[in-house]
Amino acid sequence: MPSNTTAPPTKKKGRRARLILLVLVLALVAGVGYGGYWGVTTVRGSFPQTTGEIRLDALSGQVEVKRDAYGVPQIYADTEADLFRAQGFVQAQDRFYEMDVRRHMTAGRLSEMFGKDQVDTDAFLRTLGWRQVAQQEYDKVLSAETKKNLQAYAEGVNAYLKGKEASEISVEYAALAFSHDYAIEPWTPVDSVAWLKAMAWDLRGNMQDEIDRSLMTSRLGAAQIKQLYPGYPYDLHQPIVEEGAVDKAKGAYDPKGEAGKGDDGEGTGTNGALRGMRSQLGALSDTLDEIPALLGPNGNGIGSNSWVVSGKYTTSGKPLLANDPHLAPMLPSLWYQMGLHCRSVSATCRYDVAGYTFSGTPGVIIGHNDTIAWGFTNLGADVTDLYLEKVGDTGYVVDGRVKPFTIREETIKVAGGGSRKITIRSTEHGPLVSDRSTELEKVGQKAPVGNAAPDRGTGYAVSLQWTALRPGSSMDAVFELDRAKNFEQFRAAAKKFEVPSQNLIYADAETIGYQAPGKIPVRAKGDGSLPAPGWDSSYKWKGYIPYDELPYEKNPARGYIVTANQAVVDADTYPYLLTKDWGYGSRSQRINDLIESKTKDGGKISPDDMRTMQMDNRSEIATLLNPLLLKIDISDPYVREAQKLLEGWDYTQEPDSAAAAYFNAVWRNVLKLSFGNKLPKELRAEGDCINVRPADFTGPVDEQNKLVRECGERDPDSAQPDGGDRWYEVVRPLLKQEKSEWWQTPANRTDPATETRDQLLARAMKDARWELTAKLGKDVSTWSWGRLHQLTLKNQTLGTGGPGFVQSMLNRGPWNLGGGEAAVNATGWNAAGGYEVIWVPSMRMVVNVGDWDRSRWINLSGASGHAYHGHYTDQTEAWAKGELLDWSFGKAAVDASTKDTLVLRP
Repeated sequence: MPSNTTAPPTKKKGRRARLILLVLVLALVAGVGYGGYWGVTTVRGSFPQTTGEIRLDALSGQVEVKRDAYGVPQIYADTEADLFRAQGFVQAQDRFYEMDVRRHMTAGRLSEMFGKDQVDTDAFLRTLGWRQVAQQEYDKVLSAETKKNLQAYAEGVNAYLKGKEASEISVEYAALAFSHDYAIEPWTPVDSVAWLKAMAWDLRGNMQDEIDRSLMTSRLGAAQIKQLYPGYPYDLHQPIVEEGAVDKAKGAYDPKGEAGKGDDGEGTGTNGALRGMRSQLGALSDTLDEIPALLGPNGNGIGSNSWVVSGKYTTSGKPLLANDPHLAPMLPSLWYQMGLHCRSVSATCRYDVAGYTFSGTPGVIIGHNDTIAWGFTNLGADVTDLYLEKVGDTGYVVDGRVKPFTIREETIKVAGGGSRKITIRSTEHGPLVSDRSTELEKVGQKAPVGNAAPDRGTGYAVSLQWTALRPGSSMDAVFELDRAKNFEQFRAAAKKFEVPSQNLIYADAETIGYQAPGKIPVRAKGDGSLPAPGWDSSYKWKGYIPYDELPYEKNPARGYIVTANQAVVDADTYPYLLTKDWGYGSRSQRINDLIESKTKDGGKISPDDMRTMQMDNRSEIATLLNPLLLKIDISDPYVREAQKLLEGWDYTQEPDSAAAAYFNAVWRNVLKLSFGNKLPKELRAEGDCINVRPADFTGPVDEQNKLVRECGERDPDSAQPDGGDRWYEVVRPLLKQEKSEWWQTPANRTDPATETRDQLLARAMKDARWELTAKLGKDVSTWSWGRLHQLTLKNQTLGTGGPGFVQSMLNRGPWNLGGGEAAVNATGWNAAGGYEVIWVPSMRMVVNVGDWDRSRWINLSGASGHAYHGHYTDQTEAWAKGELLDWSFGKAAVDASTKDTLVLRP
């Protein structure tokens, strides 16, 4: 959810590894041509049967699986158990390898599939204990009904696996078989539950910001750090909820309340310890980077859009609801489209629902049933805290007393033989994540004498407190959402969606609504912005925000609700701290503005208008910066040629736009020059170089490109910002301060030092000109944003870590994309590493409430996880163009769109 993969493969070495890969290549090549033994058994042999009949012992009655032209299945059954059995069977047909990798990841067992290179990752995941918590949820928390559904789903998966060799299931197993004996285990209900923990990890909130702020103290003062983490711009960007923040009828809402607001991170008693542990916190940051990111690049930049418009503003007279979660691009897509239909909806068979599911988990996560629709975006609540723990050989200190660790031991098995035993120690706050790093074990040992912390003779450790490490009921919520028929039932279901905390939007024929669910901690002291002192019990969590006091709205007077990771409520009127690290609202405000412009003077919004809004690619930072760039007098004709591209530009970022390409390169260089040499090296992101000069371009084009790849003059002690909308708010006030210290940057071998804003902007324009000359050529008329801003979909394992020729066979792309960072069409890129697309709208949907068959949807890739299957990436081209596909729901519409029918019989 390596930054964009589910699980990196072992890097096999030597002759045996080359032979394995050669055999795999031959298998794939043969599969492409559909010829030969390998082609049939290894590639085509794993494709699912989608017509005819299959007998499954677990079923109690006949089930139909109807697939449309894109392979999207709609399942019809007479009982709920058969419905979920069939869902498990069908998802396993298309996506079992993906499911298998994910369950090994959530259990900390990647080494069993991919070898010793994954041992450290497994050790960290075992320390977090996702699988252990999932087992506790299944045993002690989830309802009996949910357990029945999970068990039925597992029965369906196992019915698919029965009697099959691994190579018959997916081509990737052929490679594993040549490297070691690998046996596929039966699916269990807990395998499904654990997947929600992986979701929660990538949506965990501000943990990385907490580390980064700590690291900044090595080079920056408190005032400077505050400048780099500005408050949410409420005067510019509307929060989600503007009416009825909490249930006032219960007397819980105090618009002047200060409870839970903390102390701005000041006075925690840890500042001295933080000064002595920067390298160790840097090591923790590096450790986090190694954990497979399922949903986005290490938790940073992850966002989503959703909005719902009341029927009084739509052409249909009924609400319209749109959603597009922004997640890591992966192949296959995270989402699996599906419909689950009881042939006769009754008290004993209650499901008639369709939407986006997770392979490996029963139910529908986002979508609609026959009455309501709903969507998700990440709320971003601060649900993690790092604690510095004063430790000794036998325990940890709290209020001057030593408490014993909770200890468990685990064994990590490794493919090909061998194992590693680890000891996991936990405090009352959570597991010691520092035990997984030799650097982190030294935390605090070099802290200076004389600060407020206790004696550090034996050092500090770092523990993690996180809501997802306590058993919860989120799996119950999935099924209740699928069955909900009104806003009250929707809110009751959302109450059980404890982790991860999300923004939920809602629509039925008469109502639009919003609910913020989740376990969100209330801190007695501190605000979670910096690591807290574990030795002081006053920093413990004292509970969670009561559900009835979490923000919600129902039919607001303005007639629409927009969620795009912005602030949920105004912090001055809401009595609890949700987080201080919101998204900064660039996307949300653009959506608000588009809705308002469309509905003023009695205008109405159509489903196609909703789709057009999803593809809006206007750059907010360009509206601020571009006018200043055009005022700068550029004497160098070569740079002036590029500057002219910005004249008359409308700030849209179309794939063929030369202006968008040049502006984004300028923005990247502005960030590098303003902040790169002022931030600590521990924050440095790896990436291609941007600091190249005219003198570098004297040789052939291939030599010029080599200079860019080899990084030129990058300062090894500096870091570069990622360029997200937080940096928009950092730069916005600085643009009015022409002599701010942030505009000062030192001279280099070709350029003098800069002292003012315009001097730095001129230098950034020059640097951007030479950078794009290397990347796109000297002729600016041939430049385009899409040539820089490309998407490649990568197979989850060999597609990211295998040799280039294997990657080329398993991966797809590139596609030249429009959109950009913090645009509504959020094809994200990281300015620290280049222009490559690293997160995307992972799916898009527009739901036409009440006229369900006129709803539209699309997935990033396709239904199939099998390389060379016709549905591997058959939706991607349309997705890249912003198109949506027909979404059949009613029986007649499904029958009309059906291309293949498979009958499952007992």
